[in-house]
Amino acid sequence: MSLYDRIHFKMISFVHDTLYGLFVNPYKLLNAAGLKPGQKVLEVGCGPGFFTIPAARIVGEKGRVYALDINPVAVEAVRRKIKERGLKNVEVILADASKTGLPEESIDVAFLFGVIHALNDVDAVMQEMHRVLKARGVLSIQKSWWSEKKLLDTVTKNGLFSFKEKTSGVFKFEKSQKTSA
Repeated sequence: MSLYDRIHFKMISFVHDTLYGLFVNPYKLLNAAGLKPGQKVLEVGCGPGFFTIPAARIVGEKGRVYALDINPVAVEAVRRKIKERGLKNVEVILADASKTGLPEESIDVAFLFGVIHALNDVDAVMQEMHRVLKARGVLSIQKSWWSEKKLLDTVTKNGLFSFKEKTSGVFKFEKSQKTSA
């Protein structure tokens, strides 16, 4: 990890841990994403864990959160936060979102908050989300810098997902039964 990457992560952490929380209620967005007690949830791009801890609280002891990030500094920071809070229902994964390593059809809800615009290969990530989501699983994406049209077109273009609804800036898609692009 380069010095630039570490400094960049520290800046993102500062913004998320201080300023972001003044304007964004993580529980409101996670509820809009469809999180419920007992679910298995995948967080793509957990960053400093702004949504990870609230997601773990929503799914509760019978649920599980898989917090994934490609940045080792982020993964290390979230693992520390989870340990400090004594949470047992979170697994932090260092991986690319297109190769999560999770079992097929094991996830109820996958959410991508503030990251879709930063993904290297969105199509590969959509394929992976389709693979890991259970039948009728939900993919929730927070509105990003992209236009609404670009977001909808990108997620639905291969027929892997169909758009369901938009609530509080969160777009919910349902997994289609189609298995290939």
